[in-house]
Amino acid sequence: MPTVRHALSKPGSASHFDPFVKTGRRGAARLRLAIPARLISLYSTQRCVLLDVSRTGAKIALKKPLDLGEGALLQVHTLDQFASAVRCENGRNGLEFEAPLSDELVIQMRWFGEQIEEQEKRDLREAVRAWVNGDH
Repeated sequence: MPTVRHALSKPGSASHFDPFVKTGRRGAARLRLAIPARLISLYSTQRCVLLDVSRTGAKIALKKPLDLGEGALLQVHTLDQFASAVRCENGRNGLEFEAPLSDELVIQMRWFGEQIEEQEKRDLREAVRAWVNGDH
């Protein structure tokens, strides 16, 4: 899984990451995630999963994808960003943000994803412990 280390590493180091370098079709490097989010459009509010995020956009999975060009507000943790659908395929939307995110906000999304992953591990350990102890 790619990591965002640019705020912690020095330019020229092996782990340095320049958020302004264009990578392929994308305007910025992506941080892969799988965290719950909410998408608010003119027509509905739906839960979705934030699959990846960069300074310039995101990929989400949702039950009813947006039509191309449709705008919506993406909300997750401290992110509250207006975006437009630029891709739509197999229950997923590629979103382009109205304004680029700060490096700090991208790092916060990484931290939030790590916290969710740690909580899921703790919950699983607790469920196994309860099962072993016959508390199910």
